[in-house]
Amino acid sequence: MTALAQERLETMSEAPAGLLNGPDLDEVLWQAWKAMELPEGYRAEIIEGAIEVSPTARRSHGQIANRLRRALDRFLDGTGYACHQDMNVVHKRKAWIPDVFVAPEDTEPYGDDDDMGVKADAVCLVVEVVSPGTRNQDRDRARKRREYARAGIPVYVLIDDYDGQGAVTLFTGPRPDRADWEDIHRVPYGTEVTISEGPAKGFVIGEGITGPKRS
Repeated sequence: MTALAQERLETMSEAPAGLLNGPDLDEVLWQAWKAMELPEGYRAEIIEGAIEVSPTARRSHGQIANRLRRALDRFLDGTGYACHQDMNVVHKRKAWIPDVFVAPEDTEPYGDDDDMGVKADAVCLVVEVVSPGTRNQDRDRARKRREYARAGIPVYVLIDDYDGQGAVTLFTGPRPDRADWEDIHRVPYGTEVTISEGPAKGFVIGEGITGPKRS
């Protein structure tokens, strides 16, 4: 998820001051995002008042995400919930593409009005696998952390190859008013993390998904 980001569309600088903040900006970004035609292998998200464009993940990143998706699907089998990839999560004219998320298996009743993705209030868990580069790390560790908390998503899991020798951080208890989390539990690779709530409660993330500690 290396970013080739547009912090704000250049045309925004010529817009009236009142358009640059609040719901008007959200609507402008939403319409611009919906109209984007990207080259194959790229995707766009709306994160904290910016449209960000990034290429598809490198092999090691995709391997972790796919291990997690397969394991979660087995764990969730028969519950009415499933693990999803490559789908937008939408909240108040924001749009994110988590590496993995858990939501009802049938997402049709939970689509947004424009049918661009799944409403965030139907999402029980999101996972991001951090890619190399300062901007990518900041996106998943800080900006998406805040966005997922604002949306009230119950559980956020961050799998981070670049945190020491690798670490998994479990965020629970979202505080939308503070754009932060009540409980944050970080462990190094090699230590298991257990999802504590929601349809994936009891699911364990360990070396079988992350791989061993990085040297």
